[in-house]
Amino acid sequence: MIQVNDRSYRPRDKIIVGICLDGCAQAYLDEAAAQMPNLRSIIERGVHGQVHTVIPSFTNPNNVAIITGAPPAINGIPGNFYYDLNAAEEVMMNDPRFLRAPSILAAFHQAGQQVAAITTKDKLRLLLAHGWQGINFSVEKAHEAAPSTHGIADVLGLVGRANPGIYDPEASVYCIEAGARLLERYDLDLLYLSTTDFVQHKWAPGEPEANAFYARLDRFIGALDSQDIILGITADHGMNAKTNADGAPKVQFIETQLVAAGIAEARVILPITDPYVVHHGALGSYATVYLDDAHTTRATAILRAIPGVEQVLSREQAVATYQLPPDRIGELVVLADQDTVLGRTPDWHELADVAEGLRSHGGLHEGVVPMICNRPLTDQYAELLASGQARNWDLFDFLCNGVLA
Repeated sequence: MIQVNDRSYRPRDKIIVGICLDGCAQAYLDEAAAQMPNLRSIIERGVHGQVHTVIPSFTNPNNVAIITGAPPAINGIPGNFYYDLNAAEEVMMNDPRFLRAPSILAAFHQAGQQVAAITTKDKLRLLLAHGWQGINFSVEKAHEAAPSTHGIADVLGLVGRANPGIYDPEASVYCIEAGARLLERYDLDLLYLSTTDFVQHKWAPGEPEANAFYARLDRFIGALDSQDIILGITADHGMNAKTNADGAPKVQFIETQLVAAGIAEARVILPITDPYVVHHGALGSYATVYLDDAHTTRATAILRAIPGVEQVLSREQAVATYQLPPDRIGELVVLADQDTVLGRTPDWHELADVAEGLRSHGGLHEGVVPMICNRPLTDQYAELLASGQARNWDLFDFLCNGVLA
């Protein structure tokens, strides 16, 4: 058994493959079911249930939770940004120095297992590759992969085509296809694949573009599954429309409202913010607020009165409820309802690309996602999945310890 963050993981005699389908709400799979014969076959032979994500339901916190088997309180990553009080600056947490826990990938590598990881966006690659050396690359920068830094050369030759742009639906397809090609040519024990959510931000479940995307994914999910592997699929978060009747973003600029109410020092951090804001405008349904302790009671009352605000929690409440690291959130944590996103100030956001439609995530309503395995589970794990109490960061526990193979 391999010990990681107080959990035990059993290497298997078959290759273990974990996939995080970014933004994959269950509705996408339901609507595309007729065009996903390989996934239907996997579910018929294996299991399919629903699990909870990390809150905030953002990409980095959930991917890091999946590969550490632990929540942000342990691994240290509750979003893309936090406010460093000592440095008095907003800091992006995409560097491995912010990790506070080892990963399952690193532990398997250190135990002599052959490990590989492929991400779609490069922002996640260094976090996933921390603590081990092996094949790891992003679709975004696949053309730059080199043996000294990525453990592999000529990814484009491996896949047989050029890597697409990050805002091309094919970027996520390329990630899964590259994983299938790796298994054909390399002797691996553990593989992690993580896609991106451009399609889900742009198209709703059942729209032709979304169904076509999932049909393409299904082709290469099938190519993976056909190689006699132990396969598990989950997601980092779901996705919902966040618009008014006219299609404009349904946004509450909570920093503007707090400052207008006289809380001049209020600083709102939106942890969804990253270098790829074209598809969401840095608008999500979760925010954290930094302000003087003397103003927390009044700020809480102001925020709770704002339409679309669903929860306002103190730091202590948020830590206890959502297993967050207390030093990387503000005095308050704010969650919006299913239809609403939270912003800072109108001039802080660039909203031209989402002016006529916004789909986003971050809150509780994007916090339940599928969990699928291509083989049956033991009775204990089947009961856990059926209970609705499992987490997406249990993925490798299921694959190492729960799958019958």
